Amino acid sequence: MKEEITEKAVTFYDLEWDTEYFGVTSAKAILNRPLTLNEWDELKTRFKGYQFISIVNQNSEPVNTQMIGKDTSSFLADVNIQFVKKIEGPHKKPKNITVHQSLKRNDQVIEIADFQFSKFTEDPELAKRGGNQVYSNWLINSFDNSEKFYALSKGENGDLNGFLLHSYSDNVCVIELIAVSEAVAKGGIGTSLFKAVENEAYQRGCGEIRVGTQVRNKGAINFYHKVGCKQVGCHQVHHLWNL
Repeated sequence: MKEEITEKAVTFYDLEWDTEYFGVTSAKAILNRPLTLNEWDELKTRFKGYQFISIVNQNSEPVNTQMIGKDTSSFLADVNIQFVKKIEGPHKKPKNITVHQSLKRNDQVIEIADFQFSKFTEDPELAKRGGNQVYSNWLINSFDNSEKFYALSKGENGDLNGFLLHSYSDNVCVIELIAVSEAVAKGGIGTSLFKAVENEAYQRGCGEIRVGTQVRNKGAINFYHKVGCKQVGCHQVHHLWNL
């Protein structure tokens, strides 16, 4: 139910999950190119109908950045880095990795998921409304879901030591969340998970893998470069509150 304000300029839609979870009327505005003054004025009018708006400035366009900073009380909550890897052929799936569709609830997955960089906790307003539980809820909602897939890594003792949650859209594999136990960090588990998912995506006829991370998450950025991904986007995410 996305509504275009001006074709190819802004995509604006309600954030129904955020509205219910955080208890504030929420929306997202994606600025697809530099806006004209008229387009910006029209968008500002729509902002008034919501308590929280996530403004995504695609490609961090300077013209939009200036208008956002000048005319709103929003703040820069995140800079999202987007990566793509073209899938060129199959990989041998590591023996310690299994891939599951509609995975049953697994509390070990939830325990491993300790994400340090998150706009949901670094924004004080979201943090006090349960932002620290967003990723846990994301995982819980992914269990028993036929559209969600998990690559799981287990150690020699059979305990889970890493996971990669992913989904598919057309011919694209989208990596949603990846985490590795601190006990085996830098042991190649993340690379094995990625290669296993790349192989599965190839078998499904996908042409590429897409994934995003925060600009401050240097470890993730270095990891995605390591496994052959290329940066294709750098998008500012501003949070505007009307409370």
